[in-house]
Amino acid sequence: SALMTSTMVHMPRVVQFLKDRGLRDEVKVIVGGAPVLPDWAEKIGADGYAPDASQAVTLAKSLI
Repeated sequence: SALMTSTMVHMPRVVQFLKDRGLRDEVKVIVGGAPVLPDWAEKIGADGYAPDASQAVTLAKSLI
């Protein structure tokens, strides 16, 4: 979750970190937070976007 746009730059790094270690297929990545939008999630290769915690739970359940 990002609260400011300056923290969003780390989200793609997390996805890449997982890829580099061969873990990307084993770990689901959901992003959200005030400055994050669904197109950002798609752009960085996340598995999904949720605008709030309750929707993140619903999305997480659908991904497993």
